[in-house]
Amino acid sequence: MTETAVGVVVATRDGRVRGRVDDGVAVFLGIPYAAAPFGEHRFAAPAPVPPWTGVRDALAYGPTAPKAPFPPPMDRLLSDPSIPGDECLNLNVWAPAGATGRPVMVWIHGGSLRNGSNCLPAYDGRHFARDGVVLVSINYRLGIEGFGVFPDAPANLGLRDQIAALTWVRDNIAAFGGDPTNVTLFGESAGSISIGALLTSPYARGLCHRAVLQSGAPAAQPPEAAGRSTRLIAKRLKVPATAEAFAQVDRARLLAAQVSITRGGPPIGNGNGFTLAVDGDVLPRDPMVALHDGAAADIGVLAGYNAEEYRLWFVPTGLVDRINRFTLRLALAKFRVRARTARAYRAARPEASPGELLGVIATDRLLRRPLNLLADARTPGDTWLYEFAWPSPMERLGACHALEIGFVFDTLGTPDGLPLSGPNPPQELADAMHRAWVDFATTGDPGWTRWNDTRPVMRFDAPAPLLVHAPNDDELRSWA
Repeated sequence: MTETAVGVVVATRDGRVRGRVDDGVAVFLGIPYAAAPFGEHRFAAPAPVPPWTGVRDALAYGPTAPKAPFPPPMDRLLSDPSIPGDECLNLNVWAPAGATGRPVMVWIHGGSLRNGSNCLPAYDGRHFARDGVVLVSINYRLGIEGFGVFPDAPANLGLRDQIAALTWVRDNIAAFGGDPTNVTLFGESAGSISIGALLTSPYARGLCHRAVLQSGAPAAQPPEAAGRSTRLIAKRLKVPATAEAFAQVDRARLLAAQVSITRGGPPIGNGNGFTLAVDGDVLPRDPMVALHDGAAADIGVLAGYNAEEYRLWFVPTGLVDRINRFTLRLALAKFRVRARTARAYRAARPEASPGELLGVIATDRLLRRPLNLLADARTPGDTWLYEFAWPSPMERLGACHALEIGFVFDTLGTPDGLPLSGPNPPQELADAMHRAWVDFATTGDPGWTRWNDTRPVMRFDAPAPLLVHAPNDDELRSWA
């Protein structure tokens, strides 16, 4: 890393890049880690970046992967900017200026595998760099471009993109002051699900050394099930469900078809969407099964959930108020929730409305219970669990999905975070949560008791975090 009069220059294996130094933090934005995934590279595994000569400016965020905006009312709560351009396989780096051998954290964004990018203000990595960590945030292909299932193309292209980005980190991050032998992955929602897969992929072995799973349990489906949305889009377009046919379709038309078949139904339900596929290659097995069988046992895992995940989808849409006792019974039957489980949740929450009760049960079915079972399977071992419990005062959102991100990054008050957190979220909670993530990446210990038979969970709430043991265990035991 060489400082000049016009910035700071770093030599990567593909060419030199120019960033800027801001208050002791070196910032590099929009660095390509793979070739643009269009033209000859469309629906293909990520290809190497064509090397360049001279110095390439890395002063502005790079293009984002093709995606549609969030639909109403999510669009007023979740920011998702789009930046045009083909070189969407890019990453950003924030590093302590002049540092060497620092721990590295790689952020993988969420968005149901069809939204999101690395350019949100809430994902700014300067506070990690301030605290001695080199922070990398990545883009990857989304939707049908990244997670379509075709007979004539590799599956899980978005996951392969993530592996290409981690390979770039291994090969280049030392030049930015990072330690390639101390890399912590962290991600939220679809980013967390991706990390669960990366922990079990043979192609990602050795590329990460710790992992943080935020509000996303490892999961994948057989190719037939994972390809449902691909087949529906092909039917909508009246073309064969092949990569060759899809590559001939105009990008805007393809995206419109994708929107039409994925519209409706929250991600917490079972509507049409995109999932990882157990392809026998980059993902040989269901990642949750592999992790239960001992995969990644040598990698420390910090995992957790938000206390009221469901409220992000149930409250703004009005769904929480539309569900009555009859529709609650239908939903519980559809998802095969046993009567004794429903009774346990009702007994613990006698004042909850039918919509709130369904939301809590859905949250536990999809997140809290799988993560508890994963921690059990990894015991004894380096596993820690947390719960984010601070309730937002905005629009009855409570401790909803995605609310914790600004606290983890210590970026409270950004324009994209305000709709969820409101104008005065507790900074002391951000201080504590951000510090735990930094400590985990630096030392391998976030600062509380490892998972054991007493089931310790760090509950992040104001005015101070509190270690609790076996929270809501009666409800969890009712699933057995």
